[in-house]
Amino acid sequence: MPKGIPNKRYTPEFKKMVIETMLAEQLSYCETARRFEVSCDKRIKDWERIYLTEGPEGFKLERRGRGSKGRPRQLPKEVEEDLLAEVQRLRAENEYLKNLQALVLERERRQGKKPR
Repeated sequence: MPKGIPNKRYTPEFKKMVIETMLAEQLSYCETARRFEVSCDKRIKDWERIYLTEGPEGFKLERRGRGSKGRPRQLPKEVEEDLLAEVQRLRAENEYLKNLQALVLERERRQGKKPR
């Protein structure tokens, strides 16, 4: 394809009309492409596959390029607050357990016992 010439876009209505005409008149892919001035018969074949699997509504989906991962979904405010509260509680619990372990080790050291 020459540089500077944009790709041709076809409307969902046009695609539906092309496929329905092809099926009704039992045209081949090449004949259909020539009749409707579509650049490639492979495109007609793809349209037929979409039409037969998803119906005419399938033409309304954008299929070009890679699908966007999009922005991460935002959690509801209550869930986010609950998670933050849980993280804070777990951090406090970890700190408490570290201090408790240090106290136990200190007591065992003072009593002359071997630490566990």
